[in-house]
Amino acid sequence: MSFHDLLRSPLGFGTAPMGNMFRAIPDEEARATLDSAWDQGVRYYDTAPFYGAGLAEIRLGEMLSQHDRDDYVLSTKVGRVILDDVEDTSARDLGEKGGLFEHGLPNRMVDDYSADATKRSIEDSLTRMGVDRIDTVWVHDIAQDFHGDDWLHHFEIARTGAFRVLQDLREQGVITTWGLGVNKVEPIELTLALDEPRPDAFLLAGRYTLLDHRAALSRLLPLAEEQGVSMVVGGPYSSGVLAGGTTFEYQQAPDHVLERVTRLRALTDRHGIPIKAAALQFSLAHPVSAAVIPGASRPSRIAEDVAALATTVPDAFWADLRASGLVDAAAPLPGGH
Repeated sequence: MSFHDLLRSPLGFGTAPMGNMFRAIPDEEARATLDSAWDQGVRYYDTAPFYGAGLAEIRLGEMLSQHDRDDYVLSTKVGRVILDDVEDTSARDLGEKGGLFEHGLPNRMVDDYSADATKRSIEDSLTRMGVDRIDTVWVHDIAQDFHGDDWLHHFEIARTGAFRVLQDLREQGVITTWGLGVNKVEPIELTLALDEPRPDAFLLAGRYTLLDHRAALSRLLPLAEEQGVSMVVGGPYSSGVLAGGTTFEYQQAPDHVLERVTRLRALTDRHGIPIKAAALQFSLAHPVSAAVIPGASRPSRIAEDVAALATTVPDAFWADLRASGLVDAAAPLPGGH
């Protein structure tokens, strides 16, 4: 089964905020947000051990325990093992993303893409979430932003470890699909160039948005389309700057990004549509795109995402967007513009 075939809807929920990303979210607010996602019809949930050192998986599992396992699609990630002993959350080395989960659980996280660690990580995720199976498993953050110049060393461990384990699990029917979950295009390009193992899909965060899509369009997406590999778009609001926030790439947005957002917002205002609608529908317009998974830390945000996807965006907007030069000439747009 392809990743496209797994999904009932292209709108999923990314649970990184449920791991107390950036702020300590009260349990009741997290529960209300997850319940709101379900009540609004969201049936695809993506999580990871990394999100708050297991906190997001625990919170997600509590919500999913109220529902039949056949009624939703679930993905999580491998590459980090969560240990019982604790560490100083403010002292974690997260590469370019330092401080991301300072408010998460204090359990020590260890980077490990080996075969044994992959098997342990999946078992631990099943236990934390209280589920009997995971549909899709992503190899997490095997890229420059977390591992710097050592990323190729970690990639090689994953190629002979995690990749092969996940391919075996897929062939055994334990999982349905697997791939990479990263913030950079290079590891996915490298994986698609391998003769084997062969992924079914990939989760690309922040690299196929209205603000940042040129690198993905140049090589990655043509390769994926040729091989029939699906894309899940994470971070469609570019860390929040496309949804009214001021952060881009998990940091304060630079002036040139804010200037582009101002131009985009002027265009959406002129056509009377929410910028969120333009962002989500742009990310889904590429034929490789199977789903988009914005995160949320408040219940009200879910309704905004559902409404944004359902908004009828006039063809004139996409034509004006193309004419403005704010999107790459090669980017597919809704309506064939």
